[in-house]
Amino acid sequence: MFMNFKLIFLTTITLFFLSTSSLLGRAALIHNSIDAYSFSFFRLFFGALVLLIILYSKEKKFNLTLTKNWHSSFALFLYAICFSYAYINLEAGLGALILFASVQLTIIVVALIKKERLNFIKSLGIIVSFGGLVYLLYPTQNIEISIYHSILMIISGIAWGFYTIFGRVSSNAVLNTTDNFCKSLFYLAIFFILFIDNLHVSSYGIFLAFISGGITSAIGYLLWYYLLPNIKITTSGILQLLIPPIAIFLGVIFLDENLTLKLIFSATIILSGIYIYLLSRH
Repeated sequence: MFMNFKLIFLTTITLFFLSTSSLLGRAALIHNSIDAYSFSFFRLFFGALVLLIILYSKEKKFNLTLTKNWHSSFALFLYAICFSYAYINLEAGLGALILFASVQLTIIVVALIKKERLNFIKSLGIIVSFGGLVYLLYPTQNIEISIYHSILMIISGIAWGFYTIFGRVSSNAVLNTTDNFCKSLFYLAIFFILFIDNLHVSSYGIFLAFISGGITSAIGYLLWYYLLPNIKITTSGILQLLIPPIAIFLGVIFLDENLTLKLIFSATIILSGIYIYLLSRH
């Protein structure tokens, strides 16, 4: 009974952490408290710092290497930088939905490329989910969605999808996650020259980046890796379906975002399609 309560409690905390990344990013950028590049940098920096502390407390040493994880750390960098710039002109809930759909569709496409069997139910799930995403981004007179920033979020989702795929072969989640966060800072340093003219920070913006990187991202990912061995694969996939609705709900409450019928309908279509695919797959 205690273990079940512990699992439910940790799962609730983890889903909340993973859902608030979008909320924190939008909150920092909507009021111009920090520029998108600086938010990405401090988010990954504080994430790396917290993970280094956790890694050392766990293993009493740093086993980071310069020969591995460069591809996964680039995926992490690409996810973070596109995520931040997308939220300059996307609402938190909308961005989370586009991000999540892109992540899941990327994982599905890679599985198909690796010759996973495709039956009618799986095909139906993919078509429904993709159709929901197209409907969400289709321009209408009443709702304007920035296609440019939506594409940035789609790229962010694709990058996170590949980061997830790369992480499945990890034998030490804490070590590899720490290594990825640290190496992602090298890519940010390389791209610094492209954004140097538009940098501005405030203590509030840095604080939100710290919460996003050091707590909701770093600790959220570690909790998720801890939970995965204790729950079924199907359950983990279905649990992730809760992340966009939570982000949408939090955006409406804390950022006064609009809850439109199109957003509700699109979320229902996209998440239903992914749900159909997950049930058929497992």
